[in-house]
Amino acid sequence: MGNRTRVWEIVEVSGERDSTARIFDAAILSLILLNITAVILETVESVYSVSPRFFRIFEWVSVLAFTIEYLARLWSCTADPRFATPVTGRLRFMFRPMMIVDLVAIVPFFLASYGYLRVVRVFRLLRLFRILKVARYSLAVRTMGRVVRAKREELLVAVFVLTMLLVVAAALIYTTEHEAQPIAFSSIPDAMWWAVATLTTIGYGDVRPVTAAGKLIASFVAIMGIALFALPAGILASGFMEEMASKKTVICPHCGKEHS
Repeated sequence: MGNRTRVWEIVEVSGERDSTARIFDAAILSLILLNITAVILETVESVYSVSPRFFRIFEWVSVLAFTIEYLARLWSCTADPRFATPVTGRLRFMFRPMMIVDLVAIVPFFLASYGYLRVVRVFRLLRLFRILKVARYSLAVRTMGRVVRAKREELLVAVFVLTMLLVVAAALIYTTEHEAQPIAFSSIPDAMWWAVATLTTIGYGDVRPVTAAGKLIASFVAIMGIALFALPAGILASGFMEEMASKKTVICPHCGKEHS
């Protein structure tokens, strides 16, 4: 087995029985979580001011580790027959979603290093995108991704229905409340804020109907919001049940082999 193939197995294939690959995954996952913690703590002045140098050094080490990981994947991807071509194969591999996430995880550091002072903070906050790298190492996140892909059509229908109800609710409340509250409900787009707050049953109270017809519409929209927002949850729940059922195996008492 060549070095390239072995590196590919460690950084990308990550078999459950490969102890080296499991250690690598655990180390990168730990580094990602520590990075997210560091980004959060940097916003706490009393913590950051104690040792800003420590945060800078940790950022350098993290970027170095993530860059090496990215280059190792790019170098070893030709061990996979799908990306065997040195140039075009690597280009196809670079544009895979998770490779783009890996690149986004390190680019903000270099942008912040060479950017203007007033945009440095924005680039530094982009480091939070490193949390997306968790998807590569978390079985739960990968399972969630498979469920969402399997149920994407049902979820799109649910989102479409919610969007239609949002527009209709905003239009109705604008029609009934505009004369009574011309500032709060000055247009349908402004009324959409109220519709979102009501459909999600948050009800901030900063904008609320005062007419009898408006209150009746608000009551109906709130009830519909409870019913319709349960749709995506039910779709995802059924998707998880199907995913878990597909992984169950039964051991045959005669041959001792596992069967789905």
